Amino acid sequence: MIKLHDNGAFLVNGCLSDNGPFSKEEGRTKTIAYNILKDHNVSGNMDKLQIKFDKLTSHDITFVGIIQTARASGLEKFPIPYVLTNCHNSLCAVGGTINEDDHMFGLTCAKKYGGMYVPPHQAVIHQFAREMLAGGGKMILGSDSHTRYGALGTMAMGEGGPELVKQLLSRTYDINRPEVVAVYLTGDVTPGVGPQDVALAIIGAVFKNGYVKNKVMEFVGPGVKNLSADFRIGIDVMTTETTCLSSIWQTDEEIEEFYAIHERPEDYKELNPENGAYYDGVIEVDLSSVVPMIAMPFHPSNTYTIDEVNANLSDILADVEKKALVSLDGQVEYSLKDKIVDGKLYVEQGVIAGCAGGGFENICAAADILNGASIGDDRFTLNVYPASMPVYMELIKNGCAAKLLETGAVLKTAFCGPCFGAGDTPANNAFSIRHSTRNFPNREGSKLQNGQISSVALMDARSIAATAANKGFLTSATRQIEANTLQKYKYHFDSTIYKNRVFDSKGVADPDQEIQFGPNIKDWPKMGALPENLLLKVASVIHDPVTTTDELIPSGETSSFRSNPLGLAEFTLSRKDPHYVGIAKEIAKCEKVRMEGGHPCEVNDEVKPAMTVVKTKFSDANHTNTGFGSTIFAVKPGDGSAREQAASCQKVLGGWANIANEYATKRYRSNLINWGMLPFIIKEGELPFEYLQYIFIPDIQNAVKEKREEIKAYAVGESELKEFTLTLGELTDDEREIILKGCLINYYKG
Repeated sequence: MIKLHDNGAFLVNGCLSDNGPFSKEEGRTKTIAYNILKDHNVSGNMDKLQIKFDKLTSHDITFVGIIQTARASGLEKFPIPYVLTNCHNSLCAVGGTINEDDHMFGLTCAKKYGGMYVPPHQAVIHQFAREMLAGGGKMILGSDSHTRYGALGTMAMGEGGPELVKQLLSRTYDINRPEVVAVYLTGDVTPGVGPQDVALAIIGAVFKNGYVKNKVMEFVGPGVKNLSADFRIGIDVMTTETTCLSSIWQTDEEIEEFYAIHERPEDYKELNPENGAYYDGVIEVDLSSVVPMIAMPFHPSNTYTIDEVNANLSDILADVEKKALVSLDGQVEYSLKDKIVDGKLYVEQGVIAGCAGGGFENICAAADILNGASIGDDRFTLNVYPASMPVYMELIKNGCAAKLLETGAVLKTAFCGPCFGAGDTPANNAFSIRHSTRNFPNREGSKLQNGQISSVALMDARSIAATAANKGFLTSATRQIEANTLQKYKYHFDSTIYKNRVFDSKGVADPDQEIQFGPNIKDWPKMGALPENLLLKVASVIHDPVTTTDELIPSGETSSFRSNPLGLAEFTLSRKDPHYVGIAKEIAKCEKVRMEGGHPCEVNDEVKPAMTVVKTKFSDANHTNTGFGSTIFAVKPGDGSAREQAASCQKVLGGWANIANEYATKRYRSNLINWGMLPFIIKEGELPFEYLQYIFIPDIQNAVKEKREEIKAYAVGESELKEFTLTLGELTDDEREIILKGCLINYYKG
């Protein structure tokens, strides 16, 4: 299905070639991605990019923190269109006002600063962006990791909130020019194969080897024209799970029609790589060879074909259980073999939802496959979430909604909850199949610390429907459908709902508008500048191959606290290392006392003996020039969501650094930097410190200022210091200044 090239290639007359009419470097300037980046770069140097985006978008888990940070840094008006959607904290908290307070904060800020506000249940963030914001050759920055509109000719990136703050303050997004990898599509898909199948096949081939990490995926080739706009969108949104930086597609009449249907024909732009474009890597995808796929727990890259799973059930389930031992740390008993019933895999739940699954064509296909069937009256349930109200309305008008409802399926409003644990949480030990974006541990809502565990596997809507038609027994759509089962439906976009309900300031700010706050909306606590030296307690050590942002700060029930930095911080690492918060808070007391002019020994008996050992080599070190706090070690932290809180919660609890072998994504590393945390790297296999040990880092302030390539650190023993080496990797001058100031807020305050 998928072939990865060991080397790059030219695209000559639409075909891949080892040779081209230009040098490789000149060929790199012929890609679609290069030219969009060039149009948005204000640095004058295409190797060191400073990007200004055309539009911004955030949802109600992130926009409060972003705007609060920007307000603290001097925000007066949104300088570019900024859309605030409400698709994550849509459900109001039981017995409280928290979530709706966030919504009213968003509405009043949209009025005050000149933005757009999309009320709850109208559209998920990315569907609204596709329908109303995307444009050919444009760039959009969003505070959600699945900000991907490349199929529509828009280069979009998902980043942590501080990167949006920079844009709101008319600053830039600074990166080295990324490499561009061609995704060369040929052939056509078989009926019953959907976009999630293609996406999972690609993710399975490239995630573990980092083939596209922090690169741009550019979709080209003769197979593109065989895919509808909806199908391309469904593949494109899942590119986030490859850890690429962004994506872009060549465009054609299909995309031109998409913009015309959505009443924005002027936003279409034909995009093609120039002849002789050179790509730094190539992923060849023969669409005709792709078959229905499943990503087993607990990662989108844990992929198999559905037929393969059904043919080797016991072996594959045993392998999944074995892999799960690493992720679950033995906190709960975990078994999948009990899902085998009469030699077949039985699942308890199906969900088709969100920015990946909730598209018009996916739901129509599911309705056709289920037409006249029943999902049964046993444990299996099926919930379907159209991605926007316009999509929902069209499903009602064309009869697909009725087809689904007749089966026993439930249609719900636009909501991202099933994707991060705030909706459709399965029963304990249940198995859920979902056309959504992620299946990380706990992301569906289970809590290991309470002995609760369930599993999510990712599949395409078509095979979920086929499974539902068989009342919960895993079924490949291509094994279920007959000729002409899938109809071709014409989509008619009705913007009336948006005209009636979406607030659009048209970019006009109202400075007299008062912002509506709720009791849970809190300002960021005071954060100090980087001191001369650091004494850090190792508050957590994580040996998992990859640590997700969901494990660093859980999703689901924590969402209601995203506007309350101190309240949210109490959940940090709660599902991975429940002791972390208490340990971090104890050492954080030392820094608070120090910043107030007191002595850390007054609040922590461990500090004095540790500093006594430090003074055996660094006699000048004392509480006036040494900061106190915590750090964590993780092998590869930061896979998954763009949420800044994965870093900011550590900072709020007194974190000064992460130590890792590598960082899973650029966005997590950027989040650390923007919150004034040092993104240390240590060589793989080296771990010269232990859990709960102190690390002393002398002269760290000057090391950052002077751009030292290596930084000496010392594990503090009972009577001696053990020296080891850390590195920081490449940092821009602005990033160094942010770290020195202590965080982005301090940086903008001057």
